[in-house]
Amino acid sequence: MKPMKSVLAGVLTAFVSTGAFAGVESQDPIKITTHDWTGQIVTTTIMGEVLKKAGYNIEYVQADYIAQFAGLKTGDLHVAMEIWETTGRDAMDEAFATGKVVNMGETGMEAIEEWWYPAYMEEVCPGLPDWKALNDCAQEFSTPETEPLGRYLGGPVTWGGYDDERVEALGMDFEVVHAGTDAALFAELESAYQRKAPIVLWLYSPHWAPAKYKGSFVQFPPYTPECYNDPAWGSNPDSAYDCGKPTGPIWKVAWEGVEKKWPGAAKAIKAFKVSNADMGDMVGKVDLDGAKIEDVVAEWMKANEAEWSSWIK
Repeated sequence: MKPMKSVLAGVLTAFVSTGAFAGVESQDPIKITTHDWTGQIVTTTIMGEVLKKAGYNIEYVQADYIAQFAGLKTGDLHVAMEIWETTGRDAMDEAFATGKVVNMGETGMEAIEEWWYPAYMEEVCPGLPDWKALNDCAQEFSTPETEPLGRYLGGPVTWGGYDDERVEALGMDFEVVHAGTDAALFAELESAYQRKAPIVLWLYSPHWAPAKYKGSFVQFPPYTPECYNDPAWGSNPDSAYDCGKPTGPIWKVAWEGVEKKWPGAAKAIKAFKVSNADMGDMVGKVDLDGAKIEDVVAEWMKANEAEWSSWIK
């Protein structure tokens, strides 16, 4: 996997628009956020390239996944193309309640983000995928740094997800260790998988990893909104987050002024759709095959011209 900083640098160099355009509502740049995982940059770049085809001036702004909502509320940022139901719902709801950020609809992708383990771990922890088995087998997942606790490799802290809170609420004998980057997360999975070393970590879909590696998501108590909002709900009457993560759509959101200032662009953003299968394929080409994001996006656009052209008609 390429370091995300270099990938971002290449994308920003290749795709930031600089000229003034005619025939659009405003020549001011539409500022679309990019984050620290390949799929989100692919999604954002597709949208940006389509809007450029319609004559809009596009600027990509690297931003923190959750903290970006501050900029979306003020209009310093304009569009975020991937807010996952699994980890972004609380931030979305808070932003929508202000009236400054609006929902631009589903991306067409369905999200899963959860604890995951390789199939070979069932030999040493046969109670899996039930989450309760992890406590019985915590020693099997431990490292010298976490022993006697098991080690759970979480995503970067900026992704949210309440893993630390869940471990405490469910009384799990695990320590959450956050990966520094998306690339580091999957590099560690690859290393462990090749050695059949113990690992349980954050995995998500759409992504190439669930197809490449044989394994399963851990089954926690099913998510309900009450689990996150009402400590009395669930097995621990004193703590929230004693359940699994939600699943559901990946959303597009925008500053409330986008539709007024760039109505044509807003229409296209709402129309944007891409499938889990297409996204997994594109991310794999970048992360596994070493392709450039701009080349992968160009290939997708060539193959799907009738689809994206309809967004800007």
